[in-house]
Amino acid sequence: MQTNMRREIDEIPEAAARLLEHSAAALSEAGAALRAKDPAFLVTIARGSSDHAVLFLKYAIELTTGRPVASLGPSLASIYGADLKLGGAAAIAISQSGKSPDIVAMAEAATRAGAVSIALTNTLPSPIAEACTHPLDILAGPEIAVAATKSYVNSIVAGLAVLGEWTGDGALKRAVADLPNQFAKAVKLDWQDFARDLGEAESLYVLGRGPALAIASEAALKFKETSGMHAEAYSAAEVLHGPVALVGARFPVLVLAARDAAETSVAGIADGMSAKGAVVHVTSARAHDAKRLPFVETGHPLTDALALILPFYGFVEAWSRSRGLDPDAPENLKKVTETR
Repeated sequence: MQTNMRREIDEIPEAAARLLEHSAAALSEAGAALRAKDPAFLVTIARGSSDHAVLFLKYAIELTTGRPVASLGPSLASIYGADLKLGGAAAIAISQSGKSPDIVAMAEAATRAGAVSIALTNTLPSPIAEACTHPLDILAGPEIAVAATKSYVNSIVAGLAVLGEWTGDGALKRAVADLPNQFAKAVKLDWQDFARDLGEAESLYVLGRGPALAIASEAALKFKETSGMHAEAYSAAEVLHGPVALVGARFPVLVLAARDAAETSVAGIADGMSAKGAVVHVTSARAHDAKRLPFVETGHPLTDALALILPFYGFVEAWSRSRGLDPDAPENLKKVTETR
């Protein structure tokens, strides 16, 4: 029987198309607000998969606009009551449920401090929408599985669409418009060769660089959530500063490379770990020793990185079931986490 998680993965292309069609006016309005504000910097507010989504947007914004982006700890508002100076800033808050108290409190504080605040949420109306000046419905549709998939992807799609409207970047806008088509191809890719090599491993690394690091972070979380497997995400550069000491014979490493300026160096690091005897799989044709996983080339470095998460989601859902687990209902987790 098909799991809810698998069903929701398959809905990603349709969900992205729905968002781009039905939220177009709101996305354009948020982009215009950022253009009018011309923020000196941006801050992000999120936890869990949503935090990985804003990490992706951090790289996208910094690479596209040159504006620095910093992540705010939600406890700054909910626990410590810090008074932040955000009059020259913009803020992006992501909450799928729209009601995590500490996320809402930090978003309210950012708005009070003068930031143009954008909420990306799968639930309208909701407290997070009320806390921000520009609430955006990501329109992922009902998500029943505990592990977020289509809401994670649509949060990034919405953020990229706003970025395109803000900057007027024609190439980015065209690439975002084409995402439903690219997702339809990516969701069909098979990464089961990686499953066969994982075997009885109890731990692995997931590597990326730039926007792909955000995808690696999300992938590592999904290993833990759905499969009870220890996985750590690292920058493909940062892993060489200590963590590589654990990489030896048969140690599994998943390397997520996009078609961007970092691909050559990331593929080289994948090959270097393979030479140490690790079992390395990489999404790049530039690797020589590491095993290659199939990927979709979208024609834009940002959307190319985002498309990597779809075949991974399909892989990890099947991996969870192969271990006799239920990816829809991981132990000790619930769909909505409310932290203060």
